[in-house]
Amino acid sequence: MSLLPSRFIYLCLHFLVLYFQLQESQQTSADFRIYIENHTRNPDDLSRKQVRIYQLYSRTTGKHVQIMGKKINANGDDGSKYALLVVETETFGSHIRIKGKESEHYICMTEKGKIVGRPDGRKHECVFVEEFLENNYTALVSAKYKGWYLGFNRKGRPKKGPQTTQKQQEAHFMKRQPKGWVDPLEEFRFTTVTKRTRRARRLKSNAKRN
Repeated sequence: MSLLPSRFIYLCLHFLVLYFQLQESQQTSADFRIYIENHTRNPDDLSRKQVRIYQLYSRTTGKHVQIMGKKINANGDDGSKYALLVVETETFGSHIRIKGKESEHYICMTEKGKIVGRPDGRKHECVFVEEFLENNYTALVSAKYKGWYLGFNRKGRPKKGPQTTQKQQEAHFMKRQPKGWVDPLEEFRFTTVTKRTRRARRLKSNAKRN
């Protein structure tokens, strides 16, 4: 009869140990879930986006997109301070936000398709998707309003989204570096040195000596 209480106590202790192990496992899972949420809540976190600086050459006007506060046009000269753009690209995808380096305003598209400059670029209407074309140009379609593109007429004035298509030259742009501008990322591009390259360098060096 004395074995029955001992076995009962043993079973109770065993279930208690299992219960505390289960509670600890659930707490660890919850802490890990909270950690993941805290580190992925903001899609604009610096670790998830790349920032590049360049100009957008307009195929229609032959000049560059410039952000002058609320007003945006495609009449900027090469090297103009208003034509220098800060392009924020999310690491996972081709979604970008375009900000004027001088004006600190973003290119955004309203619900009526109007192109405007706004100081806050976190809204979805300020996000564009890059579409790379066969002619080496790039088209920028609104991420919020499908089929509406960033475009400018021959006078450099922005076109409304519903009036644009990907095939229109008004919606074609080319990325360009301004005159005298050196992209820091390009300074560290490696060049493969072959035997032919070394031989060419020796011949050039000997020619200079003679």
